[in-house]
Amino acid sequence: MRNFGNSWGLFAKWTAVVLSGGYLALAGAQNTPKTPKGMTTSIPGELPGIHLVSPVPDGQWILPAGDFANTRYSPLSQITNKNVQSLHVVATMSDGIDHGQEGQPLVVDNTLYWVTPFPNNLIAYDLTRPGFPIKWTFQPHPSRRAVGVACCDTVNRGASYARGKIVYNTLDDHTVAVDAKTGKLVWETAVGSIRYGETETMAPLVVHGIVYVGISGGEMGVRGRLTALDLKTGKILWRAWSTGSDKDVRIGPGFHAYYPKDQGKNLGITSWNPGQWKHGGGPVWGWISYDPELNLIFYGTGNPGPWDADMRPGSNHWTCTIWARDPKTGYAKWAYQIVPHDSWDYDAIMENIPVDMPWHGKQRKLLLHPARNGYMVVMDRTTGQILSAEPFVHVNWANGFNLKTGMPNINPNKRTHAGKYTMNICPSSTGGKDFIPSSFDPQTGYLYIPAHNTCMDYEGMSVNYIAGTPYLGASVRMYPGPGGYQGKLIAWDVATAKPVWSIKDKLFPVYSGVLSTGGGLVFYGTLEGWFRAVDARTGKVLWQFKTGSGIIGDPITFTGPHGKQYVAVFSGIGGWMGASDFPSISADDPYATLGANGAMRNIKAYTKPGDTMYVFAL
Repeated sequence: MRNFGNSWGLFAKWTAVVLSGGYLALAGAQNTPKTPKGMTTSIPGELPGIHLVSPVPDGQWILPAGDFANTRYSPLSQITNKNVQSLHVVATMSDGIDHGQEGQPLVVDNTLYWVTPFPNNLIAYDLTRPGFPIKWTFQPHPSRRAVGVACCDTVNRGASYARGKIVYNTLDDHTVAVDAKTGKLVWETAVGSIRYGETETMAPLVVHGIVYVGISGGEMGVRGRLTALDLKTGKILWRAWSTGSDKDVRIGPGFHAYYPKDQGKNLGITSWNPGQWKHGGGPVWGWISYDPELNLIFYGTGNPGPWDADMRPGSNHWTCTIWARDPKTGYAKWAYQIVPHDSWDYDAIMENIPVDMPWHGKQRKLLLHPARNGYMVVMDRTTGQILSAEPFVHVNWANGFNLKTGMPNINPNKRTHAGKYTMNICPSSTGGKDFIPSSFDPQTGYLYIPAHNTCMDYEGMSVNYIAGTPYLGASVRMYPGPGGYQGKLIAWDVATAKPVWSIKDKLFPVYSGVLSTGGGLVFYGTLEGWFRAVDARTGKVLWQFKTGSGIIGDPITFTGPHGKQYVAVFSGIGGWMGASDFPSISADDPYATLGANGAMRNIKAYTKPGDTMYVFAL
């Protein structure tokens, strides 16, 4: 996603309804589809009124977040807050690639699947044999030229399983489907082009035989989009662009934006300087969720380009926007631009979690969005109305949100401009949280947020667009926020819109994904390499293990062939904030890695690059 200024050379280098009875038939379907294999609607201990709209993992892990709603919750409860102290390593695997190990593995039919960073190999491990040996490896052989345009490390955020296929993306903009049993390629489709600075790092989602993929490269002046592919053949079915005409953006008669600011014809053109929308960013590089009850997919778009906001007057629709779309046609039901005329790199690609629960005395269909801009946003997912927006970290770029207009109350002193060094903006461009995913626990009603406490100084700079080259236009320096610490894991009570507890990390931001389980536990990792299990209700650290590298991956849990519960996580620092640990990055340059180095310069003293997956059990 990100351009690293002088450090650029480093990176050169899915109508169904979930009810207690399961799934109802889609409109026009001949048969009632069953709950997908590998998922269950049985969720013991849900709080009264809380209803997860998607079935959750039944012991397998077949989707990036475990389920379609991005809850990252598993009902497995063999490992509990009473016995977790006995957790120990039972296996380790290495992919031999010491770049950022983002994302998470999949577990299907006693096989574990790992998509590596570039060159994006897919490795299958046999869980029925001691030590979990390799069954096979699929090598897609992506173009090495993709390394030269990739931003924020050559990472990959995982795969989806559907109908016998493992589907994932390669850095050089190809989506591949691989036979889950044999490791043979089924199909391969190009969804972008590295010649325009486009790369592919996100995990696809598969819904009812359609594969959804986005594109990365907001700092390369790409034109963002969501692409839908046929799971059977790989054929492109439709594209929804992030900028351009209503036709291109797939806005039709059924579109109803809640707020007037998002209403109007062809905003994807008229809110830009003439022609600038053609390379205006809005990449789709984060998480996609699906609500089978409303039959809608939700996702967000990234920052506009360039970072120098003075070069692009206007609201810059539809960047930094949360979308609700029909999964079959791609046409939008509603959209909400959370940060108009973004001046800080506050992408909206973070997870959107649909959940039904009581809200102010009334049962509501909510969408939870822990935003990069530092606000915990709660929406009515049927309309796109903002119900709440409360800061979960220190924020000074805005003084809250106007719930009637949907507009942030922007602090004019923190708006960035060309030739002006705006100081002490909180949060920094890495956000109150980055793409690293949170977890919602129906037993507590808490959303567990991996948060940052970093601020920044920012100066806009004019820049020319040249296809396939950095299109940034900013100088940035980051540093710890108020209090001197840099991150924390937050348990956020959705019903009261307040934090319940938090665990501060003095040294670095929390940059790993989060997993909550039926055993009353929350798992997460730190950039120093600690993998922790904490009590879901109190936040007490119950167990931790020091891995060989910083953790930027997302933990999962699954049941092995003999009924034992396992927990797995990648250990391998990298990505944007972890790049400071690479040998080529000097601790003396606070502007390196687009300013993140100012906050991360001491990381080399605490960990080193790695390439390992750890598997734990009792």
